[in-house]
Amino acid sequence: MATLLLMIIYIAFISLGIPDSLFGTAWPAINQEFGLPVSAAGYVTFTISGCTIISSLVSARVINKYGTGMVTAISVVMTAAALLGFSFSQSLAWFCLFAIPLGLGAGAVDSALNNYVALHYKSTHMNFLHCFYGVGVSLSPYLMSLALSEQDNWQGGYRMVFLIQGAIALIALISLPIWNKANQNKQESVDETSKTVSIAYLFRLSSARAVWLTFIGSCAIEYTAGIWGSTFLVHTKGLSAESAAKCLTLYYVGMAFGRLLASLAANKLTSWKLIHIGQSILVAAIVVLMLPLPAVVSAAGLFMIGLGNAPIFPNLLHLTPKNFGKEISQSMMGAQMAASYVGITLMPPLFGLLAQSLGVDIFPYYLMILFLVMILSMVRLTASLKKQNLYAGGWFNRG
Repeated sequence: MATLLLMIIYIAFISLGIPDSLFGTAWPAINQEFGLPVSAAGYVTFTISGCTIISSLVSARVINKYGTGMVTAISVVMTAAALLGFSFSQSLAWFCLFAIPLGLGAGAVDSALNNYVALHYKSTHMNFLHCFYGVGVSLSPYLMSLALSEQDNWQGGYRMVFLIQGAIALIALISLPIWNKANQNKQESVDETSKTVSIAYLFRLSSARAVWLTFIGSCAIEYTAGIWGSTFLVHTKGLSAESAAKCLTLYYVGMAFGRLLASLAANKLTSWKLIHIGQSILVAAIVVLMLPLPAVVSAAGLFMIGLGNAPIFPNLLHLTPKNFGKEISQSMMGAQMAASYVGITLMPPLFGLLAQSLGVDIFPYYLMILFLVMILSMVRLTASLKKQNLYAGGWFNRG
């Protein structure tokens, strides 16, 4: 039963990745049809991100009351409904309206499933879980590209993706009895000790503040590299837009491959060691981008950035119950997801503003600053955990 439930969780996590890359793929056709400026996309993306942050912060209270299975099912239904709503939208206002349930649903399911896997499964499953996110984030742009090839039919693209999201929502609803059966005993033991704490309570913990900055740095690197990597290759390395776009796929391949490798290595290596190995690869890759090397080497550097950054996020999430205790892990998980979306929301646009005045050449230096924020915060986190005898940074898993 536990294995069946894990498969359902994997499938549900595909639904988290599906919307994330869809809007950016469709936006050039949407803004041209509606006669909107390119920058108008920010209204939609900020609405999604804002609602995701809010949902993440209140997720512990909702999940502790209604359960992970119910929250997951309702959240996927909300995101499916939002995608269908996008397909019928005829103005920017309607897109912003449907962005609300999309963001609220994404934040809730992200916090719910990550904490559940962190509590009940090994780190190898957490890493593999985030591989399934990669399936969703890769599938939806492909389907949208097929629709756009037919007279810029972005509405049809949204409807195709809605069918997949709707099918996942149906699976999530049907699986509710499985959640109850598979977790009746162990869920009771967790619920007895689980409690909801405020963000103010968590903010007083030095380890919490440190881990939030770590998540901000890692996620800011992930999304800044994904959004601006091809622009860097065009303006600094002289590639064509088409070639740069193809090279950027190496970045996402590196991320997916890194999480797959981490899921295999997690049977032997501790989560902390996977994080440290990833950080070592990441800083070396950023240095490669700083050097005046050919474009092909820079493309390989982007691949290595994806590879190195890949294990940091899922393994740090998996350590949440160990670092902060099972009692408040759901509250802490929600706060961590909110911090992640702060980095996702603010840091890539900030680079765009800086690049306008300083040039796109600053791209690797900006990534290095984000890396330093992450690594210095990680040092503070480990120091705080060592004081509490909570840091287990050995190389190998035992048993």
